[in-house]
Amino acid sequence: MDLQGSWRIRKPAVDAETVYISEKFGVRSLHIGSDTVQSAMRIAAPNDLELSYTRSMMGFLLFNDHPKAVLMIGLGGGSVAKFIYHRMPWTTIRAIELRERVLTVARRYFDVPPNDERLEVIIGDGVEFASRPTVCADLVVVDGYDGESHVQALATVAFYRDCHDRLNTGGMLVVNLWGGDREFHETLKRIETAFPAGTMCLPAEKPGNIIVFGFRSAPGNIDWAVLEQRAAALEPCYELGFSRFVEGLRRMNRHDEKQLLF
Repeated sequence: MDLQGSWRIRKPAVDAETVYISEKFGVRSLHIGSDTVQSAMRIAAPNDLELSYTRSMMGFLLFNDHPKAVLMIGLGGGSVAKFIYHRMPWTTIRAIELRERVLTVARRYFDVPPNDERLEVIIGDGVEFASRPTVCADLVVVDGYDGESHVQALATVAFYRDCHDRLNTGGMLVVNLWGGDREFHETLKRIETAFPAGTMCLPAEKPGNIIVFGFRSAPGNIDWAVLEQRAAALEPCYELGFSRFVEGLRRMNRHDEKQLLF
């Protein structure tokens, strides 16, 4: 594979639109506009989730274990899209990616499959797409960062309300946020405003990223014993450490000894 062609394996002079890749210890990483790792893939296991925050995003399975239609705002290197594509054959995925060059490098170097009957990647504006009344999904996944911070257009109350309205009954929003972002608490409040049925926060295994879940329909209080049973059932299928996700939910959300409280 020629990594010195259109895409660089070392850092070029960057601006907000620069897309380049790097490799270290068998892991290939995607960078957009900075040294920040936007996506990563272990070359020997291209369909696994290498980064802890992407594994934590799959915590939605504790609440919705059989989504049929997924809408993704932001593709990046395609880690989450690939994982769902290969591990959930009952699910269709539509991903909206703003930059065509990101899709090009994702397919060339990160093994994102071509479009087919289950996967469709569209070059377009995720904010505009989420506002279309004809769009519906069981899961909306938002992972929109530029070189340094969360994309502001993907952090407004209006955008999150559109995401809410695109969800089917029982559907969920999954958003990747950076806990150290000075706008974190304000962004979380916007999600809570747009999702009055309830939200949950799950810290990633590696401190920093926090995954926020927004619920289209209130799931009600859930016994810890029920969540632990769900985690035990999911673990053999996905090997992602769901018991740790349950403990993460305990640390960041309202609860008592018996239940996770909504």
